[in-house]
Amino acid sequence: MLTVFETVLVANRGEIAVRVIRTLRRMGIRSVAVHSDADIGALHTRLADVAVPIGPAPAAQSYLSIDRVLDAARRTGAQAVHPGYGFLSENVDFARACAAAGIVFIGPPVDAIEAMGDKIRAKQTVAAAGVPVVPGRTEPGMDDDAVALAAIEVGFPVLLKPSAGGGGKGMRVVRGPDELTEQIAGARREARGSFGDDTLLVERYLGNSRHIEVQVFGDAHGTVVHLGERECSLQRRHQKVIEEAPSPLLTTGMRARMGGAAVEAARAVGYTGAGTVEFIVDADSPDDFFFLEMNTRLQVEHPVTECVTGLDLVELQVRVAAGERLPIAQSDVVLDGHAIEARVYAEDPVRGFLPQAGDVVGLLEPAGPGIRVDSSLRVGGVVGTDYDPMLAKVIAWGPDRETARARLVTALGGTAVLGVATNTTFLRDLLNDPDVVAGRLDTGLIERRGEALTRADPPPPHVYAAAALALLLESEPARAADPWDDTSGWRLGEPAWTVRWLQATGGQPVTVRVRGRAAAAEVQVADGPPMAARVRRDDDVLAVTLDDVTTHVTAVHAAGTVWIAVDGHVAALREHERLAPPDAAAGTDGTVTAPMPGTVTVVRVSLGDEVAAGTPLLVVEAMKMEHVLTAPVTGTVTELPVTAGHQVRLDERVAVVTPPAPGEEE
Repeated sequence: MLTVFETVLVANRGEIAVRVIRTLRRMGIRSVAVHSDADIGALHTRLADVAVPIGPAPAAQSYLSIDRVLDAARRTGAQAVHPGYGFLSENVDFARACAAAGIVFIGPPVDAIEAMGDKIRAKQTVAAAGVPVVPGRTEPGMDDDAVALAAIEVGFPVLLKPSAGGGGKGMRVVRGPDELTEQIAGARREARGSFGDDTLLVERYLGNSRHIEVQVFGDAHGTVVHLGERECSLQRRHQKVIEEAPSPLLTTGMRARMGGAAVEAARAVGYTGAGTVEFIVDADSPDDFFFLEMNTRLQVEHPVTECVTGLDLVELQVRVAAGERLPIAQSDVVLDGHAIEARVYAEDPVRGFLPQAGDVVGLLEPAGPGIRVDSSLRVGGVVGTDYDPMLAKVIAWGPDRETARARLVTALGGTAVLGVATNTTFLRDLLNDPDVVAGRLDTGLIERRGEALTRADPPPPHVYAAAALALLLESEPARAADPWDDTSGWRLGEPAWTVRWLQATGGQPVTVRVRGRAAAAEVQVADGPPMAARVRRDDDVLAVTLDDVTTHVTAVHAAGTVWIAVDGHVAALREHERLAPPDAAAGTDGTVTAPMPGTVTVVRVSLGDEVAAGTPLLVVEAMKMEHVLTAPVTGTVTELPVTAGHQVRLDERVAVVTPPAPGEEE
């Protein structure tokens, strides 16, 4: 038996760093965390045995700095580096630098990273091994004109894909020739920013398709196996949202065919360690599948494979990197039950899934049979805009798919990040969609559902009531002992109503009347009937009783906002001093504001330019996603206070388009 490493550095952050560190601890291996200035005090730095600062917040100066990561490894005596996913995980220069420094890269050989990291070369390699590939043009070095010509030859719609990287970054669907110039420029810009390489390839876009990937594992002794497949068809902007194992589509025979093709693709490049071979399946012809790409790293969704196989993929990675043989053969792989994973993002589905930021003032993470949470969240932590917006993953296992789905829905109802808007309600609604329940999945489902999954339903009345009672309980200790000095509504006879105006994000203010004290109160929401109410602290939560029905509520009052989680509802309710009529001119005066905190990357207009409504004005990037801001009205650009590189705050004014005065219109 070979000896595994004594010290391993984790060259990543967030939930994947936490997840890797926990396995290292279980294996008795000393762990080293690295962190940027933005991640001082982050959970992964607290769990590791050693934490090393490696630079400022921008990833290029910290997590993507090969020199700084390797310097941290040398200083801490790390014998190996685990790259997680993203950042340097598929960077061939980093793998080479590790080898030159005598540090083991816990990943595949350099040749395999090169062959599969370049999507053009990858398609050529697997096609030579007999694996079917998506029709398209993959010549290296195509300039914009060549990419445009390739798109026309392949036939619309087409998919532009960066040759480097993954995770949906830089991928653009082009549905007609009039979109080519804009989409090629955007794809190159995003690919260059994410991967440092703006090479593009063109593929036929299969809209009604399913995305299925196969987990493969190889060792340095010639063994390559697959560990079954994962269904990843529920996507938004080419980014996976929900993943599950096994796929509800595949038959036993199709699973064997696809698994065999994945193993051949891995063998074609001498693959070792954990890897994923991704396929696309035409939903109208499910017996046909095509190779998309191979990810030469651990995937975000690897927990669902671990749940159904009983294997710890990180432990296997470490042992294979240390030279050990895989402890399993293909015949040993048995899939037990079903697992589904949901990705929790700091984003607001109601506002077009724009990234969100803020301080974590309260946190609920679920537990129970079959529930697993991979998270980097902690109360007091900060969610910024420097990195990917994924905060956590909630995974549910069950003996069958429906049990796993139902458990995950319940678990998401018990998931709340107070202080930062997240997509948990969207995830629950998606999991309850009839087609998702039935396993009728495809990559266009979320786009088709659109507004049905992102509607801004106001919180139910009992959420407003619970928030008002939380404020009541909070204010009671500060009340004056002398009733004549009490300004809360006390009077002889019976207490007066205390009136509050609470407003949920995107909603209208709601009148909430409360009288009495927390132990025995009366509450009325809007014009609803008065309810007998009481509230008490129960450990870290509040026990709120309304008309003899008790629910447990998590509520945090911070900076004039009551963040509240109750019965699966998470709401930010802010107090209003008065009910004010909406501004009739709002949104039509030509003012353009930043929809989220981020960085201005492109400014396309100048002061004095005449623009039509809908004209792109500038591009704001946050958490690796680009957002084009357009002119709300036709007119003249009269204010433009930002330039490329400018850091903007949420709702900061970035431009003003002044419409022509009455009578000046042409």
